[in-house]
Amino acid sequence: MLLMNKTILEICANSVESGLKAQQGGAHRVELCDNINEGGTTPSYGTISRARKLLEIDLNIIIRPRGGDFIYSDDEFDIMCTDIKIAKELGADGVVFGILMNDGSIDIGRTKYLVNLARPLNVTFHRAFDVCNDPFKALEDIIECGCDRLLTSGQANKAIDGLDLIKDLIDRANKRIIIMPGSGIDESNIEEVYKKTGAKEFHASLRVPVKSNMKFKREGVNMGGTKGMSEFERMVTNPERVKKIIEIINRF
Repeated sequence: MLLMNKTILEICANSVESGLKAQQGGAHRVELCDNINEGGTTPSYGTISRARKLLEIDLNIIIRPRGGDFIYSDDEFDIMCTDIKIAKELGADGVVFGILMNDGSIDIGRTKYLVNLARPLNVTFHRAFDVCNDPFKALEDIIECGCDRLLTSGQANKAIDGLDLIKDLIDRANKRIIIMPGSGIDESNIEEVYKKTGAKEFHASLRVPVKSNMKFKREGVNMGGTKGMSEFERMVTNPERVKKIIEIINRF
């Protein structure tokens, strides 16, 4: 198991750039993903390769073939298997995934298969848990599957609103698995999350908008379907925000 006394900050990085900023700020681990506005999907081969070359901290890769729900076709499951193999080949430290049945329970068979396929990498079951039908049954199922860590907001939109369940999960887990709060955790609330749950690992993104270097800007043409997002800025993890959280958790 990966249980330890040290308090850990994991940064959800939406690019190699964000991963490097997280490292600069003192983060202990990066969860690398693409399409963060869809909750994160698997990054490209090139992105994983470059991140592994440049990052000295631990690197976990999200294995999620698309946005939306967490029930997957045979083709999508095959893609997940291939992506796990690629993550291993490229030197990732861990993978992050979650699979549900259509009744909202954990897909135990497929989860066990992916855990075994991923070894010796560490495995995090992600926030698919937060839309499952029974958090306590799901916790036991995820432990049975051999996952090392559970990322959760306590089945709330933001972790700060799910602290009671997160605390209950930590108590019930009894060190059999790491419970890592995530979603909306930042400098303003991480101390409260810690005090009310006793968690030892935390998941945050800590991004800020960065303006494009484009001088010519063709306005009114959007490349994607997300309203309110400019084509001339991007969201990047801010190292100063990471440093601030590291300063806070070092007091725990």
